[in-house]
Amino acid sequence: MIAIIDYGAGNLMSVKKALDFIGAESKITMDKERIKSASHIILPGVGSFGDAMKSMEERGLVETVKSAALSGKPFLGICLGLQLLFGGSDESNGVEGLKVLNGKISSIPKNMGLKVPHMGWNSVSVQQNGGIFKDIPDESYFYFVHSYYLNGADEADVAGTTEYGVNIQCAVQRGNLCATQFHPEKSGEIGLKLLENFLALEG
Repeated sequence: MIAIIDYGAGNLMSVKKALDFIGAESKITMDKERIKSASHIILPGVGSFGDAMKSMEERGLVETVKSAALSGKPFLGICLGLQLLFGGSDESNGVEGLKVLNGKISSIPKNMGLKVPHMGWNSVSVQQNGGIFKDIPDESYFYFVHSYYLNGADEADVAGTTEYGVNIQCAVQRGNLCATQFHPEKSGEIGLKLLENFLALEG
């Protein structure tokens, strides 16, 4: 069973609908035991970094989510769910993230003539050909909605990059721990392929 973590700050139904479409059984849950017993865990996210961490703390989920990300089971962070895996964000100074991976979450510069938030389709330069990107062509297009981005991650963890005025590390993968800044559930057939690849990972 796939656990979609409900911590009060996620675009949960679009993820569930995408999983339903590919025939994968999933449950939206904030139950710690259900999360711990799941075969695959997804951490979605829409909203602000600080509000998300506060919401997770209020539900007593911080250690559960952190343990799940470090468990070796397939774990996928989506959008804000990627950012929360790091130590903090320019969006919410002084708020600690999960600190599972190394890197910085910075604001997209607003002085380059590009619209912020970045909303739309961007091609992704694939840095790791296996795992969630198995059989996904380099420079495939995925759908983004964000104002903050990952940079300075450990090079070995970076699975995909894109350009939007700056170089954005838009996907990470360390073993079964994966995360994407883009929304695979909103990225058409190629996004569904990425979700299928995630489900094919074995803990």
